[in-house]
Amino acid sequence: MIKDILGRISMCCLLFLAMSSLKANAQEKITLQIAVDRTIANNLTIKQAQVNEQLGIADYQQAKNNMLPSLNATTNGGYNFGRSQVAGVFSYTSSTSLNINGSAQLDFTLYQGGQLRNQIIQNKLLLDVDKGQTSKIKNDLILNVVTDYLQILTNQDLVTAAKQQIDLANQTLEKSNISFKVGNQTLADLSQAKAQVSTATLNLTTAQNQLDLSILILKQYMEMDPYAPITIERPDVSKLNDVKTAYDPNDVVKTALTVNPDVLLAELQQKTYEQAISIAKGYYYPTVTLFGGASSSYSNQLTTHVVGENDIAQLIGIVQATSQAVVVPNSPVYAPYSAFNQIRDNFNQSIGLNIQIPIFNKFNTRTGVRKAQLNYQNAQLNTQISKNNLSKTIIQAVLDLSAAEKQYQSAQQTYAANKDALNVTKQRYDVGLVNSLDYNTAVTNFNKSENDMIEARYAVIFRSKIIDYYLGKTITL
Repeated sequence: MIKDILGRISMCCLLFLAMSSLKANAQEKITLQIAVDRTIANNLTIKQAQVNEQLGIADYQQAKNNMLPSLNATTNGGYNFGRSQVAGVFSYTSSTSLNINGSAQLDFTLYQGGQLRNQIIQNKLLLDVDKGQTSKIKNDLILNVVTDYLQILTNQDLVTAAKQQIDLANQTLEKSNISFKVGNQTLADLSQAKAQVSTATLNLTTAQNQLDLSILILKQYMEMDPYAPITIERPDVSKLNDVKTAYDPNDVVKTALTVNPDVLLAELQQKTYEQAISIAKGYYYPTVTLFGGASSSYSNQLTTHVVGENDIAQLIGIVQATSQAVVVPNSPVYAPYSAFNQIRDNFNQSIGLNIQIPIFNKFNTRTGVRKAQLNYQNAQLNTQISKNNLSKTIIQAVLDLSAAEKQYQSAQQTYAANKDALNVTKQRYDVGLVNSLDYNTAVTNFNKSENDMIEARYAVIFRSKIIDYYLGKTITL
């Protein structure tokens, strides 16, 4: 019986381990390239920009289509019944009639002050603006993904350091507990060791929360299920340490002005406003339109005169004095007028030119031109502001990179010094030459310097990638 119970417990343990292994294997490994590719493919902001780009394509195509002629056809039909006045006399009659009319009109704009051509040019520029906006969003998201990826790596190192600090704090607590039992330490020393463990545990919880949050942000960029298990692939640390930190701000600014999406987008928008001036001036000129039309009609009340023998007059007598014949005409014979014949006989055509000359329209055209010129001036200012902001941002980024490099070197020296100090203090603490307060202070200083060094190392990498972004380089780790 006991063997059966032990066997079932063993089987349950094996199944649990197998399920845990499968769960671990089910976690998808995410590299930086995968994160970037998925963000570009799935991010909703990019998709929205691509939809706007398609709208721009439709507007551009329609602007070209506006050069084509327009053809419209109209038809109307009505059934009339009841009493109506007889034309030409003061009498009424009751009748019913069916009347159908149809026409077609062709219009072709020959000249409109160059507006059609200028509108095509402007819509092409607007399409380029939409494409530039899409490119800008992609570049910004790539930078955000790289930034968050580096933050994940930083938080992973901080979690690892926090776990090591917990191990160190637990070892100290164990020794303090032994020393307290033999009377070599006081209760205060033991309480300080316990507090050190609690502090280290709190630091691990904080670091783990920061890591989970940064991974969640990465999933949001990729539009992934927030509960999907993933693992972040760590790049080669030696390559991360080999980053360029020395840049000439003027060279970076000169290159960035030719490739930066914000500046290129501002310049494209400036061109669209410049083209709008030409469109507004087109209203000063006349519009020449070539038109042509055709129409016909049908009515069931129309009849046709049948020419035949009944049209010959009948002789009823002769005037003796003049020998003139007296005749009486026969009543004419009418037949239904077929629809086909009516449409054929009533068919008419027209062709001509329509010239519309603007003389005075309450100064609307002059106001429109002035507003277009002011919008262009505003776009010029926006372009210059974008260039100035870019220059200031790049200069600040170069200074931040230089400062981050110095801070990292200082953090390395501080870490090395605190590590040596902790080793010496630990040795003296183990033989009772240092109290627990001094030892805990050394541990705290070491932990802080280790965390500062980790953050400073990734700050250098991040600042360097910022410069690569402004230089238009592909951001990789």
